[in-house]
Amino acid sequence: MISARSSLLVACALCAAAVATGAALVAAAASRPSATSVAMPRADLSMDQAVRMVEERYHARVVKAETQRDEGRTLYVLRLLNDAGKVWTVRVDASSGSVE
Repeated sequence: MISARSSLLVACALCAAAVATGAALVAAAASRPSATSVAMPRADLSMDQAVRMVEERYHARVVKAETQRDEGRTLYVLRLLNDAGKVWTVRVDASSGSVE
């Protein structure tokens, strides 16, 4: 029968081995030239995500939204209305999430 202390020692040894393996993998990845690194594909921002982002950033409500194409880019054109009655338009780049 294995005691609780023995089980704890085995678990600690397994954790230490996992940490060492993880550190070795990180070090190996860091030593690779950047030319061989693989970029993860980035999903475009959806219209709903853009609306939520802009409403939170500007503390205003989106009252009109449309999609435009500009030189191969997808832009969301959003008209906002705040509590003071101010109305303005922002453009959100769907691929980068930048707001103009």
